[in-house]
Amino acid sequence: MYYIAGLTNTALPSSAQTVEGLAVFTAFRYLQYIISGIRAIAPVANAESGNIRTTPTSFIGKIIYLIHDIPFLIPPVTYILCVPFNRLVQPAWMQRMSLPNTYFKHESQVGLRVAACAATFVLLRFTGRTLTHLGNQWHPIGRREKPRVVQTGPYAVVRHPLYMSLLIQELLFTLMSWSYAPLVGLGIVAGAFAVKMPIEEDLIMQDPAIAAEYRAYMRRVPSRVIPFLW
Repeated sequence: MYYIAGLTNTALPSSAQTVEGLAVFTAFRYLQYIISGIRAIAPVANAESGNIRTTPTSFIGKIIYLIHDIPFLIPPVTYILCVPFNRLVQPAWMQRMSLPNTYFKHESQVGLRVAACAATFVLLRFTGRTLTHLGNQWHPIGRREKPRVVQTGPYAVVRHPLYMSLLIQELLFTLMSWSYAPLVGLGIVAGAFAVKMPIEEDLIMQDPAIAAEYRAYMRRVPSRVIPFLW
């Protein structure tokens, strides 16, 4: 039995609690980074490129960003809210959605979860770089008063790199929390992106000022989200 400052080892967090704590911190840091990044870039976009002057007219086009935002946010937000208040242990109802443990030894499972946390911080750097290149053209969905075609950085590889980063992060959330919930969210988000991207690109193609340039960009960068696949 170990003693630290008069506490027995039963007062110390277990290795499982340490992993849960790391996952909670990583998920919180990811959401904090994304929210603060959007809050910083939105006023710059409004000031430099004007307001969003053209938005989708269909019902699905008007609500599509909610369809992908809500399933993306629910799993990590629920995880962040529930696990810390249960002494860094997933509640029983959450454990019922856990990934199977039969194919992985405990050490392998822990390694995958820690690796997913580390990969999240790498992905944050990619997301930050993408936002930097997007700059004053950021918008939820629509076309700004002073549009331009962003073709640098990650946009030279795929036309919607922010969507790619969100899909990757859903996979990382799945491993971090060792749960099926983000995997379900991934399917919904991917389906929403499949609907949203043509709507966005159609709005761009309706602008005669940039339609020809964007058409050439589409030929040069055919992949929307995943290079050579989608």
